[in-house]
Parts: sequence; structure tokens; C-alpha cells
Amino acid sequence: MSDLIALADAHCTPRKGSEHKLSEARVRELLPQVPGWELAEDGHALVKTFKFPDYYRTMAFVNALAFIANREDHHPDLGVHYNRCVVRFSTHDVGGLSENDFILAAKTEALSG
Repeated sequence: MSDLIALADAHCTPRKGSEHKLSEARVRELLPQVPGWELAEDGHALVKTFKFPDYYRTMAFVNALAFIANREDHHPDLGVHYNRCVVRFSTHDVGGLSENDFILAAKTEALSG
């Protein structure tokens, strides 16, 4: 992915194998581009909790995110609750974070805004 393309405008590409796992330096470089997202304690995932006023809006967000994730063929782990959704991105096929995780985090951020 080129740094000239905004993450939210980029598209995911299939990534398998450890050669696609981002270095710690690259993760630290990309993290500011997805404000509010944090590294999981193990450093192998991006995590953010989105809060909503009610269940209906939570589910609307979940369904919209499911549509985007399916279109990009990169799916998050979700913790769905009455008024919040915990979103976790990682790329299991590379054993950690890939650029796809940052792309989908940016798309999720745009969706919530």
C-alpha cells in the first residue's frame, strides 16, 4: 500500500505468510492514522470500543461494518453489547498485524464518524 493513498480509501489484498506481518516500526508509523485505536496487550491486534446511545444504533453499526468487512474480505472479531461494540482486527494468516488491519480500522472509523 502506498503512503500516498489514505488508509480509508485503500482496499485489502490477500495476505498470507509471515512476510506480510508488519514490523513494530511500521505499526507505530501507521497507528497515528487510526486515532483512538490501540494495540492489544499482546501487540498482535488493533482494538477500539465504539459506544452508541442504544441497541438499535449498535446493531446498525455492526451490520454496516459486516458489509464493509465482507466486501474487503477481511473480518474483525466483534464483541457486541447493548450500547457498544468492541472491534478487534488482526490477520491470523500472517500471525499478527498486516496493512489490511489498518485499512479496515480506518474504514471503520469513517463509518462511525
